[in-house]
Amino acid sequence: MADDSELIVVNQSYGLPYSKGLMAQALMATGISPERAYQVASAVEVTLKRKGAQTITLAGLREVARQALGEAEGESLVESFRQWQRLMHLQRPLLILIGGTTGVGKSTIATQIAHRLGITRVASTDTVRQVMRAFFSCELMPAIHCSSFDAAQSVRVPVPKATDLTQVGFIEQTKSVAVGVDALVKRAIEETQSMIVEGVHLVPGFLNSAGWGDALVLEFVVTVEDAGAHKSHFYVREWETDGIRPLRRYIENFNQIRRIQRYIVARATQYGVKMVDNESIDHTIKALMSEILQAVSAYQETSALRVGG
Repeated sequence: MADDSELIVVNQSYGLPYSKGLMAQALMATGISPERAYQVASAVEVTLKRKGAQTITLAGLREVARQALGEAEGESLVESFRQWQRLMHLQRPLLILIGGTTGVGKSTIATQIAHRLGITRVASTDTVRQVMRAFFSCELMPAIHCSSFDAAQSVRVPVPKATDLTQVGFIEQTKSVAVGVDALVKRAIEETQSMIVEGVHLVPGFLNSAGWGDALVLEFVVTVEDAGAHKSHFYVREWETDGIRPLRRYIENFNQIRRIQRYIVARATQYGVKMVDNESIDHTIKALMSEILQAVSAYQETSALRVGG
């Protein structure tokens, strides 16, 4: 357990001067925004220059954070920093799964979290599906040759008239892609590498994490509850990709996309998976970072008790 006298190590082991950028990155890993992180990192830099030092203790960080952010937020930052330090000493792979329907912001969130945690492996289930398409023809495995929201056209067996074909096709596609995701995850575990996987096919209950050994697996579902806000994501996406991901196709299939979200939410509720409504990217990242750090801290404490017992 860290105490207030313990030095905060950002780059001390290499004998380099204090780096405001590295400190800010470490602080962002606690869940605070980049602006707030640089605010504290700059204040730390001023403090160190005044003292002629290159390192700072947790007690020192607490005082700087209180002055820069205020009493409550500064105290919260230090506690989160303690949890982040535990994550840095995690002895097993950390697997973070981020599911959700099309257009809720999964890839952006996964990239941001990976950057803050220093995780270099980020994979998308759409990429897994694309690789599988190269090996399995449409005739052999039709479900993977469609988008998640138009997989209804891949359903070839007779079904009752009242059947939701969008859901049936999506389930079939998810089952197929889950095979590829499982292989990808097992490779990361064999190499003792932490990893973030994001994608619409990460539906609670379809992956068998029991076969993933001693990896620490954290599963989340991102939603956008407000339909209007959800639809606006596609306008932004088209602008950001300069039309590579055309708006019209998503808007025409928006009802199917929302139906898939309702199905994923129902599965998350059934399996007790944490859901986060992506009202704003900063809020969502902060919420997920908090969940991740708390889970790692709880795991480390439990492991320590087992060893001590």
